[in-house]
Amino acid sequence: MTKNKFRVWKRVLLWTGAAAAVILLAASGLTYYLYSSAQQTAGKMYEELGPVKPVYVSKDTEVRNAKTPEQPVQMKRLDPFTVLVLGVDQREHDSGRSDSMIVLSVNPVKGSILMFNIPRDTRTAIVGHADVDKINHAYAFGGVQMSVATVEHFLDYPIDYFVKINMESFARLIDLVGGVEVDNPVEFDYDGTVFAKGNLSLNGQDALKYARMRYDDPRGDIGRNARQRTILKQLMNKATDISNVTHLQSLLSELGNYVKTNITFSEMKTFVKDYGPAIRKVDSIEIKGAGQTIDRIWYYIVSEAERDRIHNLLKAHQLKSSA
Repeated sequence: MTKNKFRVWKRVLLWTGAAAAVILLAASGLTYYLYSSAQQTAGKMYEELGPVKPVYVSKDTEVRNAKTPEQPVQMKRLDPFTVLVLGVDQREHDSGRSDSMIVLSVNPVKGSILMFNIPRDTRTAIVGHADVDKINHAYAFGGVQMSVATVEHFLDYPIDYFVKINMESFARLIDLVGGVEVDNPVEFDYDGTVFAKGNLSLNGQDALKYARMRYDDPRGDIGRNARQRTILKQLMNKATDISNVTHLQSLLSELGNYVKTNITFSEMKTFVKDYGPAIRKVDSIEIKGAGQTIDRIWYYIVSEAERDRIHNLLKAHQLKSSA
């Protein structure tokens, strides 16, 4: 592998979040041996978005004109696109819930990615389910398809791709890259482990605990979301240092076992070749809201005005203009 191709591969990996882990697998600069392994892994990861699902049509006429069933993402034109990353807490004999929901807006013309969490307790209509509930319950009711449909309704914006990750796999992946380091803003005790304030070196299991705690965080779910993003970015940064073929093969094997996506191997290669070099920055925003107990159940309430704000930020970021 040449130095230039290796630099491209590393730069793409730093995009952000779990989507970068998927894009990593398509690195065309790998040797044939690794390329073939990546292709096999991508095939193992590929999953259709359930039964045939109609393309979401936004109430916003500007979005309707830009995103239609007749005009899907055109990779050759470097179209911007959206991704929903689902961190799924799945146990035996239980479909599980989406432990984390992260939306990525990728725009190579602007050279940036816009990233934000949707708090798991957000109260919203669950599309395809006759009730209003916490948004993370959509996965338990109807899997990835219902989760995507519900997020599209909540944001009033279409989602082009999904990436689903089993949260338990994070421990294995983090151990494979040698652990992660974090700057912990507040001391807490979670599941028998004390996390002191300050710089910490975490193995896989401790990193998973660190990412899951929320009740002792002064910022609640918002603080938890921030810790999850920190762990995820650290994982990606450490993965770029893996030059040993055996370790890379192990990482690919783990991704194949625990990651599912509707991004094809061909699309992954396009991301690496054409999109990756254009991405220069990642911007994060937070969805603002307030806690409220309704019928003895605690929810995160997001106002219509806040939903409109996020919708408009997402719409603006997806414009092909670099302005």
